[in-house]
Amino acid sequence: MLENLPPCPKCSCEYTYEMNALVVCPECGHEWVPAETGAEGGHGPGERVVKDAVGNVLQDGDTVVVVKTLKVKGSPTGLKAGTKVRGIRLVDGVDGHDIDCKIDGLGAMQLKSSVVRKA
Repeated sequence: MLENLPPCPKCSCEYTYEMNALVVCPECGHEWVPAETGAEGGHGPGERVVKDAVGNVLQDGDTVVVVKTLKVKGSPTGLKAGTKVRGIRLVDGVDGHDIDCKIDGLGAMQLKSSVVRKA
């Protein structure tokens, strides 16, 4: 439990409170995970951290390797484990698909960070 809760990053309200692992603003309803001091080093407040299957932090432009074979609609072979994907882009996707990329032979698609590792 935090002694001094941070003010809301959206509206600067000082009357924030904790609800489980989140900090909540009663005025605007914004919810966020409080940043632990020194835990993520180098990431600003409100910045989203995306990690791969083994815990490495991913950034835009990274090269990743698919760690398990995936089925792809419209493709008879799918996406095989070991496929390298270059120049990823991190997005707020749907259903946990937080990587936007182009794969040779398959085209543009979104992947989950839990099925890739940083190359």
